[in-house]
Amino acid sequence: MRFLRRVRQDLTQGENLEIYSTALLSVTLAVLGSLDIASGKVLAAATLATLALLAGGLLGSRRQVSELAAQVRSRIAGEVSAEAFLAHDKPDLIEQVRGAQDIRVVGVTLSRTLRNLVDELQRRAAAGATIKVALIDATTSAPAEAARRSTISDRPTVFENRLRPSIDLLRELMETPGTDGRIAVRFLPFVPAFGLVLLDPQRPSGCIHVDLYSHSSASGDAVFTVLPDRDGHWYQHFQTEFDRIWAFGRPADVSDGFPPAPRV
Repeated sequence: MRFLRRVRQDLTQGENLEIYSTALLSVTLAVLGSLDIASGKVLAAATLATLALLAGGLLGSRRQVSELAAQVRSRIAGEVSAEAFLAHDKPDLIEQVRGAQDIRVVGVTLSRTLRNLVDELQRRAAAGATIKVALIDATTSAPAEAARRSTISDRPTVFENRLRPSIDLLRELMETPGTDGRIAVRFLPFVPAFGLVLLDPQRPSGCIHVDLYSHSSASGDAVFTVLPDRDGHWYQHFQTEFDRIWAFGRPADVSDGFPPAPRV
């Protein structure tokens, strides 16, 4: 039954048709030959046609194998298009956060990220997940540094204004009932070189999203993802980068309108 289901699936999807056609012709020729229904010339011609069909199928398979081998060689040699690993966004982020127990986020103002994730972060924290969020400190020179980096050095208030709703969302997040101090926020005295979203980084199923910041918000950021089993060294690199950034952050406290900072 399993074989028949596989055959039906292949026929439905149009796969391995040349193999099934060759097998069907071979069986037909064998039956015709054993019953003396067809003459020797007819059987010989049909056999040659079957062999030609089989050869055509083998050539197609060999071509596919050659193309696949060329793609593998190009990847090993580093000849991979940026389109293959860079994206404009993280389209599955909410679903990924939904199943994570250890969530860590680093960014400049995180205005869009927090706006999109705050509801899910509240649910995850209430369900027992730990959450760490780091963003720039409005009381330092970081907003002015971010403005210079974005080529609007005369408008540091742009980043100060972007920080306000993010901080409001973080306050709301930390006040989520039942979280028991599992949420920690830190403020950075510098602008991080890239954004990070780490989801269960200590687990084999974890992942790290890296945002490469642009000098103009209108152009958007490039995003790529590293995985522990595929990108071992670089996965560890970005995990260590988060730890280093977090260590230099100032814990949010009552002077910022937050509850007392938990020991996370």
